[in-house]
Amino acid sequence: MALAAAKASGSNNANTNNLNMSTSMHGTNGSGSGHNSSALNGSSSQGNQGSQSNQGNQPNTGSQGAHNAHSNQGSQGHQGTPRKSTNNDSDLRTDEEVYMWVTDLVYSNNSDDSLSMLGKKREQFKDLGVVLWNSYGVMPIILQEIVKVYPLLSPPQLPVNNSNRVSNALQLLQCIASHHETQIPFLNSHMLLYLYPFLNTTSSSRPYEYLRLTSLGVIGALVKNDSPQVVTFLLSTEIIPLCLRIIETTSGISKTLALYIVLRILQDDQGLIYVCQTYERFFAVNQVLTIVVNQLVQQPQDSSLRLLKHVVMCYRRLADDERAKHSLREILPEALRNGTFTPLLREEQGTKKILNQLILSINQEM
Repeated sequence: MALAAAKASGSNNANTNNLNMSTSMHGTNGSGSGHNSSALNGSSSQGNQGSQSNQGNQPNTGSQGAHNAHSNQGSQGHQGTPRKSTNNDSDLRTDEEVYMWVTDLVYSNNSDDSLSMLGKKREQFKDLGVVLWNSYGVMPIILQEIVKVYPLLSPPQLPVNNSNRVSNALQLLQCIASHHETQIPFLNSHMLLYLYPFLNTTSSSRPYEYLRLTSLGVIGALVKNDSPQVVTFLLSTEIIPLCLRIIETTSGISKTLALYIVLRILQDDQGLIYVCQTYERFFAVNQVLTIVVNQLVQQPQDSSLRLLKHVVMCYRRLADDERAKHSLREILPEALRNGTFTPLLREEQGTKKILNQLILSINQEM
């Protein structure tokens, strides 16, 4: 039975067969980060971003779910009265549906519905990332969905329906990147590099903006938890320059998410050392942060408070480096010093406190 095979193959067949197929596609990567795609090795093992509780209980396979449902029906017949639906029944149906869609994703000729439905179920099925990573043939399917739109990136020719399809695939990668059992194996596979061409696009049209946003979502899932291994990998790629350009040239959620990623990297000691190691890197980060501050002064937006909070926290972290702190005495944007954002921060006492600490810190004698 195909459904049972999709689960039973586990980490042995899925790891080797899935990613042997994917390594043949690396020639189209185009990320420019210099990583070898032969490192695309599979793994035996975050579902939805930020959910790490109750991960020890593996979901029932389709055959197990069918057996349980049959047993429940039998016991109901002995009682002679209809049994009320319970949360366990709902979970069982969700499990069966997930495994059915995973099987369809691999064996069906039309995987659009499977990609879409699996993405919708990621909130309800906390171990979806584990199932996807360990199911035979799933990762090559996701990688194929990603790389086959590369020719449409430049010049910009990406239709909305193609963008939606790839974005559904990227949402599944986000499940894998956010699950504690699959995060590091996913990172070690270097599959993240297949997303970099999407981050490198400059078109402001909706299909490309959606691709950038969902790609940033995968990286955001990786940096959400404090993991030096994640930061080490990201620093070996071009993620900071890519995020800085997105912050400078885009608006809305993509801008906020890219700034969040830079902040999370800076909050790690390796990230702070990396940015402050050369004046060029420090200057590039400061320049983009200054642009954001000026934009908030000239054209306040719905996300102004969150953007300002991230900017303030970035500057506060930079001030932990002595050389950067010395430079910030001269180049910290005046709008952060003169109370311009006091009305905006009236209800955000935490950020106001961090801003005051920043100003006190850079004004101290070295």
